[in-house]
Amino acid sequence: MNRYVALLRAINVGGRNVKMDALREVFVQLGFHAVDTHLASGNVLFDSNANSLLAVRARIESALERALGFEVASILRLQGELAPVAARAQALQSRPGIVAANVGFFAEPPGAAGERALKVLRSEIDDLELDGRELYWACALKQSESSFDSGKLERALKMPVTFRGANTVVQLAAKARPAA
Repeated sequence: MNRYVALLRAINVGGRNVKMDALREVFVQLGFHAVDTHLASGNVLFDSNANSLLAVRARIESALERALGFEVASILRLQGELAPVAARAQALQSRPGIVAANVGFFAEPPGAAGERALKVLRSEIDDLELDGRELYWACALKQSESSFDSGKLERALKMPVTFRGANTVVQLAAKARPAA
């Protein structure tokens, strides 16, 4: 049995309000086990025997669109993949001069196109570092004062990204760990 974390894009933002009980029920109806949500921002933890991230993601996205009436990009990570991301997010957050630390999650690595897009988006305020399917964003100001625009990044890459704060990533990694 695999433990997955689904990071859903644009849940409970921009008028796309979804109750966590309703979200949990969609995952239960898909036959997933030990379904749990974290915060009200589209984080769902669940167990499944499925081994294909692509197949699981396709099932989730299709079911969510049917249930909610709008498209929801679903970024998946296996439980073991989150611990190193959480450790790096914590380190980022503890750097001197950093006010906000976030991790952007992609379904697939953006590769060279991602690096090109980041060259344009980096600034003295926003340190952006791409590592595989994660984008680490350290901001020297409040996010609301930053010029970084995830929408521009998505348009440049033609792929969705969903961001979580460093604390949320750490909490998700802890919740995803198998019980002792």
